[in-house]
Amino acid sequence: MPEWLAWLAEDFPGGVDIGLDVLVARIGAALILGCFVAGVYALTQPRQQEKTLVTTLVMLSVLIAMVTLVIGSSVARAFSLVGALAIVRFRTLVEDTRDTAFVMFAVGVGMAAGAGSVLVALIAAPIVALVALVLRARSAAHGTDATLLVRLGVGRDPGVLLQPVLANHTLQSRVSAAVTARQGAALDVTYVIRLRDANGAVALVGELNQLEGVLSAELRVE
Repeated sequence: MPEWLAWLAEDFPGGVDIGLDVLVARIGAALILGCFVAGVYALTQPRQQEKTLVTTLVMLSVLIAMVTLVIGSSVARAFSLVGALAIVRFRTLVEDTRDTAFVMFAVGVGMAAGAGSVLVALIAAPIVALVALVLRARSAAHGTDATLLVRLGVGRDPGVLLQPVLANHTLQSRVSAAVTARQGAALDVTYVIRLRDANGAVALVGELNQLEGVLSAELRVE
């Protein structure tokens, strides 16, 4: 440790005994690997509403590397960290389980960089990226993912009103959000769908707009 930082070791005994150059190298490796994870995510999960997760993945990789460096081989620090995180509650809804996989991806490369096992991350990261790309291509071959936003008049049941049309044009559909609009006079329902045919988007919107009770319909193809 540099002499100008020696006072830290004196005031806080039991600190992380790692050279400054090693610290910078490991944090830098975590940053680069985090950018790689975020890039793979942006390429395979191009959803507009998840742009914030791209930034989160980079930050998470660096933060996990920092935590790993702080813990080192200290069991006491590890248990202290578990106790601290136990009081934290995360309320963010993960709409796609694949997003969870990328969060674990970022945690893995960050931990590898912080522990000095960068070679593990360098070998595993391209393999995981290749799997994600292959699965994305396979998914695209079996339909087109899209987000459907429908505004309904008050008192309309979206399940009864929309389901017959969705069944004709989609392979699968699920409600991801529902919120009132126009001071409670309308209901905005958001669906995550998989179109049978990418060219059928116009037909789907057209049929929905013809339904009595549908005020508007918007389809965003990913």
